[in-house]
Amino acid sequence: MTKSSRKQRLSVYLAPAVMNRLAEHAARRDHSRSLVAEAAIESFLSPDAAERQEAAITKRLDQLDRRMTRLERDVGIAVESLAVFIKYWVSTTPTLPEPAAQAARAKAGERYDQFVTALGRRLAKGPKLRQEISEDMNDSEHQDSRARGG
Repeated sequence: MTKSSRKQRLSVYLAPAVMNRLAEHAARRDHSRSLVAEAAIESFLSPDAAERQEAAITKRLDQLDRRMTRLERDVGIAVESLAVFIKYWVSTTPTLPEPAAQAARAKAGERYDQFVTALGRRLAKGPKLRQEISEDMNDSEHQDSRARGG
């Protein structure tokens, strides 16, 4: 019994969309359609294909989990910062008499519009607060080490 090392021919019918994707992929990689199809079939029939897929999905889920953890931390910091500011503002700002309160309310709309405009500019191009905080922390650590003679 001799084994044939020659490749055997297989004719398959593919949906036009699948055929287009096969041709595009082969052209991008500068491979023949036959070679790409053979590699795809081999990968599909490989016993560890499911394990590779599971590993790839697990890796992606781990990345998403780390991102969510960072996002939760950042939101927690933002909420705590806002709470501290509000508590400070409420405890240090005296109430205004009624005529002054009316003038302050009138000025508040204008100041709010200015705030929204500045916020839009900052979000579009400026540094993010957490970047500034880390830069400030690095600067203060650098100054502390110089003050200690390091």
